[in-house]
Parts: sequence; structure tokens; C-alpha cells
Amino acid sequence: MRQSAIRKQRLILVVLFALILATIVVSMGLGAAKLSYDRLLPTLFGQGTFKEDFVLFSIRLPRIVITLLAGMALALSGSLLQGVTRNELADPGVIGINAGAGVGVAVFFLFFPIEPGSFVYMIPLVAFIGAMITTLLIYLFSYSRRNGLQPIAIVLNGIGFAFALSGLMFVLISSAEREKVDFIAKWLAGNIWGTDWPFVYALLPWLVVLVPFALYKANRLNILGLSDPVVIGVGVSMNKERTWLLLAAVALASAAVSVAGGIAFVGLMAPHIARALVGPRFQLFMPVSVLVGGLLLLVADTIGRNIGSAEGVAAGIIVALIGGPYFVYLLLRKDKAAG
Repeated sequence: MRQSAIRKQRLILVVLFALILATIVVSMGLGAAKLSYDRLLPTLFGQGTFKEDFVLFSIRLPRIVITLLAGMALALSGSLLQGVTRNELADPGVIGINAGAGVGVAVFFLFFPIEPGSFVYMIPLVAFIGAMITTLLIYLFSYSRRNGLQPIAIVLNGIGFAFALSGLMFVLISSAEREKVDFIAKWLAGNIWGTDWPFVYALLPWLVVLVPFALYKANRLNILGLSDPVVIGVGVSMNKERTWLLLAAVALASAAVSVAGGIAFVGLMAPHIARALVGPRFQLFMPVSVLVGGLLLLVADTIGRNIGSAEGVAAGIIVALIGGPYFVYLLLRKDKAAG
């Protein structure tokens, strides 16, 4: 890689870190419970009142950290999926992974005598199981003995499963108790519900393991973007690499949506923005994509919880308001390029 490209990437990473820190500061001071900005530093260093400590450390900070981590996980998952499928429109929400995780969480919540805040560490695992079953079915439908795993088939089958699982979700909640239906409805809207520190500890290990793994596989992703004969010619096992990278993408997306709700489009937009900033090489754009994803979801949640009613607007809805038109724009641009 050229030194100029690396320097540009580092500069952009510094700018993104600064934007994330600025958004965190703004977010800490906004909300239904008042916490003035001139009291933030004293409260952070243990000199706040009981109310200030409670608002900052028990309400604001855990939600901010969860939102940031979930956005990072979704962005990295989208980057991996776009590399595996060779399709820049791939996203864990678009191709059914989020829906599979959602069905897993819904079944766990509706049919087991467990409150949503209990067994925190089980929820990402249950979401992962639901997403994995979905991914396995997509894999089976997309694999042929003659041609192996077909990237285009993954996307098409994934979209089909996303619609089917959304229908299944509504069937599941149609006969459930009102309180449980309310929770699932908020989850589907992308409402950040895992807002306590245990949810941070449940999500963090997935990122600690899978972010280094994804960065380690960056060069493999560059190679997988080439034609199949070239990939085989350089000695890369396509099906093996695609399988492992697909598993990593599923794990990241399911862990994120298990505590942040059914949020789509972050995994679509963040990689595109990162590519526009630093180019298509995975070593360059994946770290940028991770920070862009965290920033996107953090900004969306900060806006969402401070507008509308006392409960605010779900972060997933704010993201969808941006991501929907962006998805249409990408489709039109791709059609124009193909034509």
C-alpha cells in the first residue's frame, strides 16, 4: 500500500475519533434528566451529586457505549458480507441475518419464562443461534456442487429469507402477551434496549475477538474480490474462506442486534462511506468503516432519544430514514453503471 494512502487513512481515523468523542460529550449532556455540561468533568472524576452520578454512570454512559459498539459490529459485519458476496448492497439487515437473530430473540423471550434483562449473556448467544440457522439455510440454497458457494445467490436467497422471517416474527407475536409484544415491537423498530453495563460486557468479547480476526483476513478479502479462476490460481480456498468470514459476519451482526434491536442499513452505509474516503482495499477501509458505523448509530440514537415523546424515536427508525434513500441511490447508481 502507498504511504500516502496510509497517511490519509490515519488522518481520517483521527478525525473520526474526534467526532465520536464530540458526539459522546453532546450525548452525555442531553436527555430527559438534566445534566449540565459544566458538571460533566466533575461527575466523571467522582465529584458529582448522587443524581448526577446516577444519570451519567447508570443511564447515559452504558447506552452510549452499547450504541457505539453495536454500530461498530454492524459496520464490520456489512464490510465482511460485501467482501464475501462481492456485492456492495449486502447488509446483515437486507439479507436476513438480523431477521434470523430477531426470531431467535423472540422465541427465547416469548416461550421461556425469562425477563428481558435476565440472562444477559445468553441473549447474544440465542441471537447467534437464530442467525446461524438462517445463514445455514441461505448457505444450503446458495451452494451448488458444481460451482460452489455463489455470492449472488447468497444475496438473493438472503432477501427472500428476510421477508419470510419477518412474516414469521409477526405470527409469533400475534398471540403473545401485550407486554411481551410491546418489547418485541420496540426491538423490531431498532430501539436500543440493552442499556445496562452487563449488556456492554456481553457484547464486548465478540468485538474483541472478531475485529482482529477480520483485520487479519483483510488481504484474503481483497483476493476474494477477484474472479474465481484468479482466486483458485493464487491458492486460496474460496469456500473455506467465505465460510469463516460469513460466520464472523453473522456473529457480529447477531451480537449487535441482540442488544440494539433490529437495526438495518448501518452495515450498508458505513462500508460505502469508508470506501469513498480511503479506497477499496480492505486493510484501509475496514478500520474506517468500524468507526463510521459507531458514529452513525451514536448520532442516530442521540437524535432519536431527544425528539418526539418522552421515549423518543428508535435509533433504527432514524437510521432507516437515512439508509432507505441511500439504498435506493446505490441501486440507481449500480443500474446506471451496469447500463
